[in-house]
Amino acid sequence: MRMTALQSLKYAIACSLSLTAVTVIAADAPKAGIDGSGPGWHTMVKADFERVNDADDTWQFSESGIFCTGQPVGVIRTKKQYTNFELVVEWMHEKPAGNSGVFVWATPESLKGLPPGRLPKGIEVQVLDNGYRDQYEKSSGKKGDWFTTHGDVFAVGVKLNPFEPKSPDGSRSFPRKELSKPSGHWNHYYVRAINGEVRLWVNGEEVSGGTGASPSNGYLCLESEGSPVRFRNMKIRELP
Repeated sequence: MRMTALQSLKYAIACSLSLTAVTVIAADAPKAGIDGSGPGWHTMVKADFERVNDADDTWQFSESGIFCTGQPVGVIRTKKQYTNFELVVEWMHEKPAGNSGVFVWATPESLKGLPPGRLPKGIEVQVLDNGYRDQYEKSSGKKGDWFTTHGDVFAVGVKLNPFEPKSPDGSRSFPRKELSKPSGHWNHYYVRAINGEVRLWVNGEEVSGGTGASPSNGYLCLESEGSPVRFRNMKIRELP
C-alpha cells in the first residue's frame, strides 16, 4: 500500500511527536527529589554534634552550613545514636581531589579515645571529588580502579554486603551511574538506612548501597580528610 504525499507528511509528524513524548518521559523519569521538607525532618546544627579527634578550628558551623578545614584527619559525631533513618545533605569540595565522607552506624567503641589521624569503624558513604583519581595515580604510580568518585558505599571494620556493581575486591558498592559534580559545585546526597540496609542517591538517582550491615545502629559522623569541604542543608528523619 502506497501513501500519498499528505499521508506521508501526517505519518512523519506523528512519529516526531511520539519521539518527543518518549524523550519527555525519559527526562521526567522518577528521581528522589527529597530535600528534607515535611513532617518528621530535623535540621542538624552544631548542637547535634560532638567533637571526637579534631582541632579547635577543624569544624565551623554557621547559618550557611558546616565548613571543614580537612585538618587533621578525623571526624565529628552526632550526640545520639541512630538505627533507622533518612538523611539528606549537600556537599561541595573547595579544591580538586578533595576527600571526605559520611559515616553511618559508626560504632561507639571505635570512637572512644580515637586519636587524631584515625577514622572510626562503620559504613562509609564516600564524598570524593572527581579529581581524586588523577591525583592518586600520579602520586602513587598505581591504577585507581579500586574506588570511584561518584558515591562508593563500603564497610570500615564492620560487616556489609555491597550491592552490585562492586569494586575489584568486592568490598565496595560502586555507583551504577557517574553523577557527582566536581569541586566548586554542590552535590546532593540522600541516604536511607533501614534494618541493616543502606542506599545512596546522588543528585536525585539511586546509585549504590548494601545490605546485612552489622551493627545496624550507631553514630553518624562527618569526616575530615585533608582538604576543605562544605556541607549544608543536613537533615535527618528517624524511622520506625
